[in-house]
Amino acid sequence: MYRVALRLCGDPAEAEDIVQDAWIAAWRGRASFRGDAAVSTWLYRVVTNTAMGHLRRRRPTVPLHGVPEPADDRPSPEAWALLGERAAAVHRAIAALEPSQRVPLVLRELEGMSYEEVAAVLELPVPVLHKRLHRARAALLVKLRELR
Repeated sequence: MYRVALRLCGDPAEAEDIVQDAWIAAWRGRASFRGDAAVSTWLYRVVTNTAMGHLRRRRPTVPLHGVPEPADDRPSPEAWALLGERAAAVHRAIAALEPSQRVPLVLRELEGMSYEEVAAVLELPVPVLHKRLHRARAALLVKLRELR
């Protein structure tokens, strides 16, 4: 749940708050779990809804995260910096996507969920999910080209 929240909001502290709120929402809404899907799918839905609520209420900010110091077994400082820049560019591009594109992309590509699982979490038919993912991937490519 934390990993999904972090990838959707981009801020570790906010992700912790989202997960905490999601667990509270899951506990309060446990009676609404019908058992139609796996508990994990239901929890993904809860954390996704909670994260979306946080994102709607959030004011735009610029993250001040730096690249972590490389350990001894890591690549050279130059290679590490290049990897960090590329990763940061991808994260910025994903964060710049509309939530309707970002959420399915994160769940499918970064979390490795199946199309059926993502469709269940987002309560969408699979063909609609395919269209959203196609648009999200195209928008991500445009964003990445803009960041170069």
